[in-house]
Amino acid sequence: MWEIFKYDPMHPLLFTQFYFWAFFAIVYAGFTLLMQWGPIHGKHDSLNRPSRARLHARNIYLMAASWFFYYKTSGIFLLILAFITLSDWLIGKQIYKARYSRPLREGRGGSGWLILSVVIDLSLLFYFKYAYFFTNIFNDLFGTSFQVFDIFAYIGNGFSHDGRFLVDRIILPVGISFYIFQVISYAVDIYRGKIEPVQNILDFGFYVSFFPQLVAGPIVRASEFVPQLYRPFFLTRRQFGIAVFWILNGLLKKIILSDYLAVNFIDRVFQSPMLFSGFENFFALLTYSMQVYADFSGYTDIAIGVALLMGFYLPKNFDSPYKSRNPQEFWRRWHQSLSRWLKGYVYIPLGGNRTLFGRPASKLLSSNFNSFLTMLIGGLWHGASWNFVIWGALNGIGMIINKCWRALNEHIRYVLMLLLAIAMVVTRQLTNNAYPLVNMIEVWVLIVWAGTSIWYVGWLWGARSTNRFIAWVDNAWDVLQTFVFISFTRLFFRSASNLDPATANREAWQTAKQMVNQIGCAWDNSIVWPFMQEYKYVVLLFVAGMIIHWLPARFKSRYRLAFAAMPLPLIVLAAAVAVMIAYQFITADMQPFIYFQF
Repeated sequence: MWEIFKYDPMHPLLFTQFYFWAFFAIVYAGFTLLMQWGPIHGKHDSLNRPSRARLHARNIYLMAASWFFYYKTSGIFLLILAFITLSDWLIGKQIYKARYSRPLREGRGGSGWLILSVVIDLSLLFYFKYAYFFTNIFNDLFGTSFQVFDIFAYIGNGFSHDGRFLVDRIILPVGISFYIFQVISYAVDIYRGKIEPVQNILDFGFYVSFFPQLVAGPIVRASEFVPQLYRPFFLTRRQFGIAVFWILNGLLKKIILSDYLAVNFIDRVFQSPMLFSGFENFFALLTYSMQVYADFSGYTDIAIGVALLMGFYLPKNFDSPYKSRNPQEFWRRWHQSLSRWLKGYVYIPLGGNRTLFGRPASKLLSSNFNSFLTMLIGGLWHGASWNFVIWGALNGIGMIINKCWRALNEHIRYVLMLLLAIAMVVTRQLTNNAYPLVNMIEVWVLIVWAGTSIWYVGWLWGARSTNRFIAWVDNAWDVLQTFVFISFTRLFFRSASNLDPATANREAWQTAKQMVNQIGCAWDNSIVWPFMQEYKYVVLLFVAGMIIHWLPARFKSRYRLAFAAMPLPLIVLAAAVAVMIAYQFITADMQPFIYFQF
């Protein structure tokens, strides 16, 4: 029993492990009994609705299960989750009381309490996540040699006799970025009048800690989830089938696509970029885009399915992002819960796309600046490294360029691309191929110029708007360009991942620099075919994953509904087959979900 209940950092409750599904089976069995019979005071009323007592009992039960899940994942960091829960529950009540409880102050006041809530939440996030980052910046600027100090470990040692906690190292609690953003949305939504505060702290604790999405999202806004605390359990036969489909879909994405590509190719390249050719480094970037999508969307698929089995609805987090025609559309499709959170709680408070000083001409400048700053914050949210800042900045620049590009007429677009292509050719000649990054940019610009030229000729002939094939090619070209651009920015994202915070900046920059040097040098085309033969399964999985990803949304919806409509014995059989197939791809060392580190 001790082995079951103690915290074991080597065996966390991952969705891809048997331990989690045994845990969920027990939790779901108890949940079913609770919802079927419930406490004596939880009988249904005359309208066949469960009483508040039964809903409260359900919330307490799932909160207890969620806290156990987080303890098995993060150990003593459960205390941080408990503190955040108590703090924001108390402050949320004060925000509502100061802002709405008095008729004369309806919709006013409470800003001080809101600021206090945000300061407490972000202080914890900054301490655990960015202590190394900002300490290094301070030391570099002022020539000091400060070291991080874990004040929580120091306090913990005061309660123990053996000093078991290390004070010279700060460990990042799993999922802190996700539940901190959730409790911030709770305080802000109360302040904005979207919700009323949760009266019972145990109900609120359930909202903060709901285990399917606790450690890696989706980020659930309070206004989306709090009303569900008081809704009765409801699960139709079709919803059950849909839930099982999402769970199986997520498991297959994670184990077959993400883990196999990572272990058998991607990790090797990123660990030693100089041992691989420019083509192999470039292909590693493309396959990493597939890996991170399959990994993260696989997690959220499982989370959505597990939550649905218990009658709760989590927001959709991905909408085929690699179908996007530009970076702005990509961020509307990728990690949608984070994008909506950044838009609602960062971009709009910064001013959104409003004009400055009432001047219409300043609208574009204002929205672009706010978009860029929001993407910088989004990059820094992902990790404490300059590489994440660069990654966020590149995405912000891509969005700004796309906005400005669409504001130009067709003639100016073509002339600008022609001049830029000429400038890059001249620059490469003057630098004598000495700078790999310049070579990469030149190739990219020439490819974009070629596509722009074809598009421009089609536009002059008027065929682009009338010929369906040309319109399809135009769309495919935009999708391909966006995918390559997003994949290139992930060079900085992947280089900064899974690193010790104390050395992350140096190691990440070294990896990114080496990969740019390899990709920017002359390619040896003779190694392409041998590479295809040696890594044929990696290539086939990547191609198959992209084809499935690019299937029409209507077609995917049809086979999802067809699966849900199958008889239960066939669903059980399909689940068994899916698990058997996934088992063939399981690696010796289970790969953690990428977004656990954030």
